[in-house]
Amino acid sequence: MPDEPAPTVGDQFQRLCQIMARLRGPGGCPWDREQTFDTLKPYLVEEAYEVLDAIDRRDWAGLAEELGDLILQPVFLAQMASELPAGTGFHIGDALNNISEKLIRRHPHVFSDGKADTAQAVTARWDEIKQGEKAAKGLAPAALLDGVPRAQPALVEAQQLTAKAAKVGFDWPEAGQVVQKLEEETAEFRDARAVGSRDRMEDELGDLLFVVVNLARWHQVDAEQALRRANAKFRRRFGHVERALGPRLGEAGLDEMEGLWLEAKGLEAKREEASGRD
Repeated sequence: MPDEPAPTVGDQFQRLCQIMARLRGPGGCPWDREQTFDTLKPYLVEEAYEVLDAIDRRDWAGLAEELGDLILQPVFLAQMASELPAGTGFHIGDALNNISEKLIRRHPHVFSDGKADTAQAVTARWDEIKQGEKAAKGLAPAALLDGVPRAQPALVEAQQLTAKAAKVGFDWPEAGQVVQKLEEETAEFRDARAVGSRDRMEDELGDLLFVVVNLARWHQVDAEQALRRANAKFRRRFGHVERALGPRLGEAGLDEMEGLWLEAKGLEAKREEASGRD
């Protein structure tokens, strides 16, 4: 017998949709049948962060698995949408068609006779087309910052808010002034700390973090990714301290732990130097 052709990506996606429909259908899985749009929201966020973690670790096999988990979430949500009363729901095909058509519309420099030679030009054209789509639907112009979702990590929200404001000229003229603002906010936090007002300290710390995000934006650094990188660094170095101390971890003094921390930092520097020579 001739070998059967390998399943296409379309076949594999259709199989996933069929499995999800079976799980939600009569005689399916009780847990899957009990889920609602709201109960799935935490899983969507969790799976997105697990994808980020796999990317950070450069774990490509793990990324394939985590992307599968993430893809399940929109398939799950679309399946539930297809079960809504007629005229109110949609099918997964509608979502796929919507994004395909959107990509074609917003990339005229690829799919028609538009022109955009830089990433900045593409972004500007994207925003222009997006506003035109809203106008065509008869939607009232939204406030500039309304398009920034509130339900996302605060660092991401801050960077998006300031990026939008900067597009219309509400920004520092140069990065040095952002550093000066950082020093100003640090001094204001010191004042709040001296007074001992927790509410004021929280307010000033928020301002301080907000300026740090602006500094990251000015230098084209993703603030969320920068903090994730710092978190990973802390995990590695503290892990070295913990392994070195073993059961003495809770008994060692700060000086000893600080020495081991610096040792971990030195080992990392040597590995980076060796890697650079390879």
